[in-house]
Amino acid sequence: MSLTDLLLHHVERFPDRTALEYDGSVTSWSELLESTRRTAGALARAGARPGDVVGVLLHNSDRFVEAMHAISHAGAIFMPLNWRLAPPELGYILEHSRASGLISEPELEPLIAPIQDQVGCRLLRLGGASGDGWTDLDELAEEGPAQTDAASVAPGDVHRLMYTSGTTSRPKGVMITYGNLWAKNVSHMVEFGMTAGAVGLACGPLYHVGALDLTTSTLMYVGATNHILRRFEAADVLDAIERHRITDVWLAPVMINLIVNDPDLRRRDLSSVRLIIDGGEKMPLPLIERVLEAFPNAWFADAYGLTETVSGDTVLDKGRTKEKLGSVGKPVLHTEVRVVDGDGATCPPGEPGEILLRGPKVCKGYWRDDEATATAIRDGWLHTGDLGLLDEDGFLFVVDRLKDVIVSGGENIASSEVERVLYEHDAVLEAAVVGRPDERWLEVPVAYVVLRDGAAADAVDSLADHCRERLARYKVPKEIRVIEELPRNPSGKVLKRELREREHAGA
Repeated sequence: MSLTDLLLHHVERFPDRTALEYDGSVTSWSELLESTRRTAGALARAGARPGDVVGVLLHNSDRFVEAMHAISHAGAIFMPLNWRLAPPELGYILEHSRASGLISEPELEPLIAPIQDQVGCRLLRLGGASGDGWTDLDELAEEGPAQTDAASVAPGDVHRLMYTSGTTSRPKGVMITYGNLWAKNVSHMVEFGMTAGAVGLACGPLYHVGALDLTTSTLMYVGATNHILRRFEAADVLDAIERHRITDVWLAPVMINLIVNDPDLRRRDLSSVRLIIDGGEKMPLPLIERVLEAFPNAWFADAYGLTETVSGDTVLDKGRTKEKLGSVGKPVLHTEVRVVDGDGATCPPGEPGEILLRGPKVCKGYWRDDEATATAIRDGWLHTGDLGLLDEDGFLFVVDRLKDVIVSGGENIASSEVERVLYEHDAVLEAAVVGRPDERWLEVPVAYVVLRDGAAADAVDSLADHCRERLARYKVPKEIRVIEELPRNPSGKVLKRELREREHAGA
């Protein structure tokens, strides 16, 4: 089940077809196979052995995809790293994973410099000569032969470690197996109707399951072409869609928000887009309606999933976006969903509870953390920590994170409900609601909002009136705090933990 099997299959059938396009450079399937073998040989000379963990700290590029395939070809474990992390956070992950090597690039090396002595793994550079503790990986590739034959791997072997993005105190290493990846590819290929004729766009960070797995790796599975942007910029995304006639793309809600607010949006030809997969957090209903207007030919596939399941566990059916507005759909092929109460009993339709998932996409567990694995995966079911409900037709609605439910005076307040009302106000660009400690009510809701450019000076006062007109009194935010931007993780999820910490610090 090596990723090289995939490359061999495509090379035998269409060796000269474009696999990747990045910054004007085009890579065919045969060229990707050749570079994979060459880099795998360099990794072997760098000391990487089957079963070793090799970290990859790179911006989006064709070399990122090549590194993923080369690590698999060598039989090692691929570990993509978030370049938004601070050096101590990266140091923790490299130490906890016991990585034997790290592939990076000169632009990101300052993140490693402060922890270079403690890391204890071979530092491999893409671009730039060897020195300062780093070895140029391309130079190493030229010193010996390519590794022609791929290492043998089985469905239960770990393909990838992905450390969760820090919504808990310490990130956990999710063990994604080759079997998990295969099940994800098959279910998404069936669900989204992906074919070799598709043209994908990777504009979110490839170290995250959104850009890597909801489009890029599945499109590679079917032999399609992937265009890669180094970083997300709304104008660059719109340019790429027009120039390359993009058909399939994954976008986090924050990315969609920036795109639909781009001043040039209405002048763009976006007719080629057939599929927009959304995920990362529950998307406000007014924003969904704006997407449908901006991309009239696209299936807006609102999805729900986790890193622990290689993402994309439920998807809203094509043509039912307006009918089931706000739903994240039904389970994909081979995936089961339950909603249970605090005692583990299945909730009736319409009643919220914790979302549980089961199927071959569910990860093997957490790297070197048996306790966390046993807590999260029980009797074959992954306990997500998310609050949701199933309607009479079996469609899933994500209500909130369990920990994001605000309990005020004995009443449960879903922060997403208050956020939806805030988003309906013309002055609001982004919003997040958290609980603040209160002597009388135990908790009260507080809103953090990012205002649109040119919003009126009295926007906060009008927002308060807006909420009072549309929400029960106990749900109305007791404070509305205007900030320049919301703290987010790479998938676009608002880091409400940080906002709660602010409120607790000021209580």
